[in-house]
Amino acid sequence: MNDMTVPNIQLDAPDAVLQALATELQNLTPELRKAASYVLENPNDIGVSSIREIAGAAGVKPNTLVRMARSVGFEGYDDFRAPFREDIRKGRAAFPDRARWLQSLAKGGKLGGLFADMAASAIANIEQSFADMDSRRMKAAADAIVAARHTYVLGVGVNHSLACNFAYLAGMAVDTIEAIPRAGSLAADDLARAGPDDVLLAMTFKPYRTEVLEAVEVARGQGVRIVGISDSPASPIVVGSAHGFVVQTDTPQFFPSTVAALALIETLMAFVIADAKPDVIANIERFHGRRQRLGIYRDDWGERS
Repeated sequence: MNDMTVPNIQLDAPDAVLQALATELQNLTPELRKAASYVLENPNDIGVSSIREIAGAAGVKPNTLVRMARSVGFEGYDDFRAPFREDIRKGRAAFPDRARWLQSLAKGGKLGGLFADMAASAIANIEQSFADMDSRRMKAAADAIVAARHTYVLGVGVNHSLACNFAYLAGMAVDTIEAIPRAGSLAADDLARAGPDDVLLAMTFKPYRTEVLEAVEVARGQGVRIVGISDSPASPIVVGSAHGFVVQTDTPQFFPSTVAALALIETLMAFVIADAKPDVIANIERFHGRRQRLGIYRDDWGERS
């Protein structure tokens, strides 16, 4: 299929083109996959750069881009690029009030500018990430988690806190959810008993963590359904996953932003709770009631001297 034109395909928007390319990615030859990965990770370049510029940046020959375009149903690269150029021609929605707000934050020198840039990037990351998702995909992932015999939530480094957050909150509704790796263990070992009835929710962002990639491969080999969260459609944990989600991580600071990832995790958690059995709310209320009785929560702090 890689060198053939697929007839009667309707791809008239950049998001649809990118989604089709991401879906086809695992079926492409290594050279075509190299070109496709660059396009997926740099979609803003497509409408403004020539085929030679894109090929040079991707490290492939221009004809490779032509064959890549044909792999998803276009007759040539110009047809592939057309939706991106049309998107630029139409322009994007302006937010003058937000712009004025960000400008006001920037007052006060360099730190004021950084403050404004951080706020702008956080908003943009969430907006762009959610623009590429829809409720049906989110519900499908939640359905898989609720129906699973066991759901393992994998994140290492800073992402381990996201994994624990999801397992803690969603676990109030569904008691089959667990964050891994466990203390003193390896993620791959924690999946030793996982099988086709289980789900692995895994997340990693560039540079991808080896232990996460290895655990995902182990899980796939055992028939576990994968929910992958990463920062690129070409990410190894998104490609080939039953449910893949891509979030933006751009930020003015050195470390990647996890704002959009946290927003996605919280949304997926909400879908899991909404998708669970009717007695879930009662379970959550009992959980918090027990904590109140045990003195874990305090609501009388202001009354004590």
